[in-house]
Amino acid sequence: MTLRILHILDHSIPLHSGYTFRTLSILREQRKLGWETFHLTSPKQTGCDVMEEDVDGWHFYRTYVPAVKASRLPLVREVELMMQVERRLFEIAKQVQPDVLHAHSPVLNAIPAMRVGRRLGLPVVYEVRAFWEDAAVDHGTTTEGSLRYKLTRNLETWALKRASHVTTICEGLRSDIVARGIPDERVTVIPNAVDIESFDINGTPEETLKEKLGLSACTVIGFIGSFYAYEGLDLLLDAFPLILFRLPDVRLLLVGGGPQEAALKEQAKRLRIEDKVVFTGRVPHEEVQRYYDLIDVLAYPRHSMRLTELVTPLKPLEAMAQGRLLVASDVGGHRELIRDGETGMLFHAGSATSLAETIMKLLAKREYWPEIRAAGRHYVETERNWRNSVSRYVDVYRGITARSGD
Repeated sequence: MTLRILHILDHSIPLHSGYTFRTLSILREQRKLGWETFHLTSPKQTGCDVMEEDVDGWHFYRTYVPAVKASRLPLVREVELMMQVERRLFEIAKQVQPDVLHAHSPVLNAIPAMRVGRRLGLPVVYEVRAFWEDAAVDHGTTTEGSLRYKLTRNLETWALKRASHVTTICEGLRSDIVARGIPDERVTVIPNAVDIESFDINGTPEETLKEKLGLSACTVIGFIGSFYAYEGLDLLLDAFPLILFRLPDVRLLLVGGGPQEAALKEQAKRLRIEDKVVFTGRVPHEEVQRYYDLIDVLAYPRHSMRLTELVTPLKPLEAMAQGRLLVASDVGGHRELIRDGETGMLFHAGSATSLAETIMKLLAKREYWPEIRAAGRHYVETERNWRNSVSRYVDVYRGITARSGD
């Protein structure tokens, strides 16, 4: 089945995020299936002032517009953004003549896709990676139960009910979507996965880098990623003095940056552990592997909230693909990925004591490390690879294109 798929995206490379990495993995596998893919990004493609560009061999259509003025009224700015996406999408769809419009989160992409799909007689897949209203709560732009929250939730549900088919990244989101009244058969999980060939399980620490960071002869607990509130790095800092009391040669390596960076540094000072915690700042993407190789145990201490209970992250899968040891909170998104005691270890979300005890338990049982590493690697090789995940689009696209051709 040869298909032409027009993907409507929030943002793409050269920006780096879990969102852009998932997108690239999907596009690569769809191309391997013989499909043609086309790619349009929203006005939220920051740092871009062109209408089209090639990035790393991929051609992207852009929705470049002047900055939209903020408004105190809920959703006014968002309505303007959707109108801009709709105009650009209509133009590109007429040009490339796709068989399917595939809109990815947020709903600001889905609604324009449905309007254009209706005008051109095209089926629309809406892929939910997270709910817009929950992301807004985490970013601090609204609160759960507010007028803005209710409006965005209603928009999300409106879009879900009108899509030709809904795909999503995990069972937690799928359950929430079905609970909104979407028929079970119209919702398909395309789970997060990894490109297994991209990960090396034989990485060894660079002693010069370890010495430069003050980590020589130390056991290293680490986190690599963006410093958002939901990641729970504040809890990791709270737990660290408990670990140091028992294991004074342990160090904490935090690689990355983000909204919580200043607060985390201040917290480390307040806890008097700043000399035991290394903040590297953001590092170039091509350098990240060097920092992974320094870490003995990766920590994913996400706080419990709707976002983390419903959504599965990519990073634990990437850690398992490298044969890494990991400790994670028992939020729903982690429980869906990690088999406690087999591929990683889970602790009670929100408990610094439980986090500290779980890390110390893992550090005390080094004889089990090879078994845990092997189990994690086997899990992603057999169940969480992109070929398996993307193959699920075959039935989705076949079903909606057959219906649209009736």
